[in-house]
Amino acid sequence: MIQKYVYGAPFSTDAVTADVPEGTGAFPCGTVTTDEGFCFTYVMEDEDIVYGLGEANRGINKRNWCYVSNCADDPNHTEDKRSLYAAHNFIIIAGKENFGLFFDYPSTITFDIGYTKMDTLTVSCADADLNLYVIDGDSPYDIVKQFRHIIGRSYIPPKFAFGFGQSRWGYKTKEDFRKVAKGYRENHIPLDMIYMDIDYMDSYKDFTLNDDFKDFGSFVSEMKADHIRLVPIIDAGVKIEEGYDVYEEGVKNNYFCKRADGSDFMGAVWPGPSHFPDMLNADARKWFGDKYRFLTDQGIEGFWNDMNEPSIFYSAEGIEEAKKTAQSFIDDKEGKVLMYHVMGALGSLSNSHDDYKRFYHNVDGKKVVHEKVHNLFGYNMTRAAGEAFERIDPEKRFLMFSRSSYIGMHRYGGIWTGDNKSWWSHILLNLKMMPSLNMCGFLYTGADLGGFGEDTTRDLLLRFLALGVFTPLMRDHSAMGTREQECYQFGDTSDFRHVIGVRYRLLPYLYSEYMKAALSDDMYFKPLAFVWPEDKMARGIEDQLVLGNEIMIAPVYTQNAAGRYVYLPEEMKFIKFLPDGSISEEIMEKGIHWIDVALNEIPLFIRSGKCIPVADAAECVDEINYDTIRLLGYDDAEYALYNDDGVHKDYDNEKNLSILKKQS
Repeated sequence: MIQKYVYGAPFSTDAVTADVPEGTGAFPCGTVTTDEGFCFTYVMEDEDIVYGLGEANRGINKRNWCYVSNCADDPNHTEDKRSLYAAHNFIIIAGKENFGLFFDYPSTITFDIGYTKMDTLTVSCADADLNLYVIDGDSPYDIVKQFRHIIGRSYIPPKFAFGFGQSRWGYKTKEDFRKVAKGYRENHIPLDMIYMDIDYMDSYKDFTLNDDFKDFGSFVSEMKADHIRLVPIIDAGVKIEEGYDVYEEGVKNNYFCKRADGSDFMGAVWPGPSHFPDMLNADARKWFGDKYRFLTDQGIEGFWNDMNEPSIFYSAEGIEEAKKTAQSFIDDKEGKVLMYHVMGALGSLSNSHDDYKRFYHNVDGKKVVHEKVHNLFGYNMTRAAGEAFERIDPEKRFLMFSRSSYIGMHRYGGIWTGDNKSWWSHILLNLKMMPSLNMCGFLYTGADLGGFGEDTTRDLLLRFLALGVFTPLMRDHSAMGTREQECYQFGDTSDFRHVIGVRYRLLPYLYSEYMKAALSDDMYFKPLAFVWPEDKMARGIEDQLVLGNEIMIAPVYTQNAAGRYVYLPEEMKFIKFLPDGSISEEIMEKGIHWIDVALNEIPLFIRSGKCIPVADAAECVDEINYDTIRLLGYDDAEYALYNDDGVHKDYDNEKNLSILKKQS
């Protein structure tokens, strides 16, 4: 059962699509106060687990830390961070009582989950203006499925988006992209996408191309003839430049966010001084979304939206304040203004909360200051694109994912988990985020494999890829100035050919499970506790996940490890994809086991009584031959295979589902 409790005058986020009845009487769990802002308090039992919060730091169980939903451009994902790029305000308390809470609030909200006091959950925000949804259920898994039902169906990408993609900040010319394509194809390492970071644009201007891409349509066709899709980035800021049509149209039609005095707000990002489209204004959103047609008309079928927290390097107002602070230091004869004040003023220019108080949105004729709706910007940028794709080609699926998000954006696109590092700890962080993101509706997810910042190593990239084999978004991405980390840069390429090849062998299963999860409001990744709720050991395990309904994964995420320990809550069949193309199979009893896993091996476990489809290896999604499918697992098991053309939206066609049976 789901009830909605309304406090004050909530801003409509459109996160919930279902009509949910309002609750009556006292709040059913915990304590709510609205004397000074909003505060929810609940005293937890020792054994309670708290799930949720989507893209958040630390573990699957969110206890004993403080999380702040405040979409932030922060590339240093260390344990002390409370905010990342997203705001996913859904939690589940699982224990003696099982209930879920969705705090539909678009500004900064704090989740103190046993941080201040270990037994106390406190959720607080500055304004008592929100919708609070309460979900009662038999189990955490039941609560998730109820929640997923009221927020609408998860985004479904085209099938090619389940292939492997290569990206790097620094590809600038057609020859750069041809070199990458050649490196993969000559080494027979599978590849379906090459991502285009900001350097493909003319002076970092959205919906433009640099001089090397004047014949862009023919270049897109050239790549596509080799079964490679180009996927360009779109940023949130629009360069201020006379003669630039996007800028001039936005100014003329009042499509940009405004200052209090009605002038267009300026914040600098990659293009320099820029304006920000008012993504919360329906007219501006339509205008910006229709701009994607510039690239779709030239054959582009996918995009990634970035810098949409929105990230702001500095504002005109911020620069002036920093100048005054610096001048005070210069003029100070008595040493009262300390140098660290000057350094602090300069350091706080980027993504300043003061800037978020300086500009406004026009929402149905009402002026709304950005800080009150900050967490909705990235969501509505991707919504602009998703709604535009319905106009551009309503029968076709487009690839779309974003950096910043809020619940509701999951209907329009997926997310990648932002600018991670080439750290071993970030493999584990990636793994732990996946089920939490699924709980909040985000199924098409993944991290920058190998790490975006810092220098990767051969072993780190292979272990990162071994997890990426299973994530719906599988992309190797790195920053300019770091070690080149395309998979052909590390000597012997056979290991990379095999590891990525396993992704394509498993793709019929992975795609099938993704589609079934999306179409039935289910999860693609689940914590072990969702499947074995009575197993106390399973409840505490966070480095193994159930994928779909048939397999469990247990990636290796420790440097120099030859394998790892795993816990099996039931008998399972241990599968390893070996580098010579063969597959080893071994029945393992319930319990704790050490498994050997070399850098060039991909392990998984098939649950008792189940089987999965596996195809022959291919170098692109278009070449996967479903006629080569065989079943791995237990004899006499059946598998319901979902498969469609991967392009159109004929999801409910009964021909998409077939039952396969493994013969003994």
